[in-house]
Amino acid sequence: MAKQSVAQQFVDILARAGVKRMYGVVGDSLNPVVDAIRRNPAIDWIHVRHEETAAFAAGAEAQVTGALAACAGSCGPGNLHLINGLYDAHRSMAPVLALASHIPSSEIGLGYFQETHPELLFQECSHYNEMISNPEQMPRLLQTAIQHAIGRGGVSVVSMPGDIASRPAPEKSIEHALVTARPTVRPGDDEIDNLCRMVDEAKRVTLFCGSGTAGAHAEVMEFAEKIKSPVGHALRGKEWIQYDNPYDVGMSGLLGYGAAYEATNECDLLVLLGTDFPYNAFLPDDVKIVQVDVRPEHLGRRSKLDLAVWGDVRETLRCLTPRVKPKSDRKFLDRMLKKHANALEGVVKAYTRKVDKHVPIHPEYVASVLDEMADEDAVFTVDTGMNNVWAARYLTPNGKRRVIGSFSHGSMANALPQAIGAQFTDLNRQVVAMSGDGGFSMLMGDFLTLVQHDLPVKVVLFNNSSLGMVELEMLVAGLPSYGTNNANTDYAAIARAAGAYGVRVEKPKQLQGALQDAFKHKGPALIDVVTDPNALSIPPKISADMVTGFALSASKIVLDGGVGRMLQMARSNLRNVPRP
Repeated sequence: MAKQSVAQQFVDILARAGVKRMYGVVGDSLNPVVDAIRRNPAIDWIHVRHEETAAFAAGAEAQVTGALAACAGSCGPGNLHLINGLYDAHRSMAPVLALASHIPSSEIGLGYFQETHPELLFQECSHYNEMISNPEQMPRLLQTAIQHAIGRGGVSVVSMPGDIASRPAPEKSIEHALVTARPTVRPGDDEIDNLCRMVDEAKRVTLFCGSGTAGAHAEVMEFAEKIKSPVGHALRGKEWIQYDNPYDVGMSGLLGYGAAYEATNECDLLVLLGTDFPYNAFLPDDVKIVQVDVRPEHLGRRSKLDLAVWGDVRETLRCLTPRVKPKSDRKFLDRMLKKHANALEGVVKAYTRKVDKHVPIHPEYVASVLDEMADEDAVFTVDTGMNNVWAARYLTPNGKRRVIGSFSHGSMANALPQAIGAQFTDLNRQVVAMSGDGGFSMLMGDFLTLVQHDLPVKVVLFNNSSLGMVELEMLVAGLPSYGTNNANTDYAAIARAAGAYGVRVEKPKQLQGALQDAFKHKGPALIDVVTDPNALSIPPKISADMVTGFALSASKIVLDGGVGRMLQMARSNLRNVPRP
């Protein structure tokens, strides 16, 4: 019986850790590992056209499933292409194991062909980054990498020379039970007691929620009801906290809407729940602030805290809610709910005015129709830029849908590759990539990956022939737009030439039928919608600093535009406000 190679042992351990597939582009130094995958029925090799796509796809898969995902790149330029997607996965706390194969071990440090130093290159976008330079390091090194990725939530990188991968695995190697799930973290009693005291003493409490509230919707709602608190959210918290929320006051930030900014700035106590919201100019500096986060390094790095609580949001609230005294005064909550509804009433008019006749098509209208027609459990992947605006304001969360984007790293071209990873998790689940023409064209080669694997991803392309967000930043800064135009390309024709379903939409009346037909199509489809590049108007009081870097703004001076079904939700929540 042939002895197992290091590559075969590597793949076997990944399969034991629950990895179902590895995304990448095969290459010489990676050949032993890819061949080991060919031999192992528990794991598939997913051939993509660009390694950046591989990393984005793995990160999206990990975010959808919560389980470890994997990607790989060959030596030098191959694994270097992984870095942007790995940064995104790491900043999204997605557990990803990346294999960076390496040049022959005898040539390292001698300026060999394609030589780079992965152990240096990936240091900033990983929790663990080490090289297997001797077969005797296996399987302990890989097991350690896996446990870092899962346990700390983020990326681990293992680099391995191709010749090491081909060598026999060590005899009597120790393979221990792998950690495949993260524990919950409960704060200490002193922190709970201090938090309880601060909540009881405050007359006006606001909760501001991020992605760390995933799985804690019921606990947040129970807590908000008991202390009569408005609930705002960051963009990454939207999918977890906005639905079925009678205390919703919208989203803060330049892309925000409603009364979230007022609620966070007019309270006595602001409680930040599971959010690493980066724009500290939106946060108050004259109210007490408590932050609850499972990652202690996040505590206090955005604002001065009066109390830092290290713990999982759900477990913290389960401990806290029974201890706090119920509040009966709803005046602050009701005032914020009214402000929220009034703010949405004001901006929705811009969207409702003749949008079904406007040519080029209003992108707000496209997003609104898409939201209505998409499945109740659809996964949306969203390109960075103006599509973030449309997703934030028009996609309606319901506890089943997912919205994934490069919300922390802010990379272009993420939607298509993330859709690939999301779709592989469930071929029967609807996956929609909300792409901009700038982002889509950057990694357009991987549309061929959809065709090759017959992935039923639906790409809804917001085609305004420009880099819209960059153009907006230039205009607000008083600069003429320059270098932001894209050629007017018929992407639907390209899709058809590639063997997929493609349709171009230039008039609003064509949109609903085009989406309906594409959604019915069993394979990949692209709906190329020609949208208005001037869809956003710029309020006169907005300053350059408010847009550049998303550094400073308030909800009352955000970009004008509609808010979709959120207005209906706000109107519904007003029914909870007692009549005078």
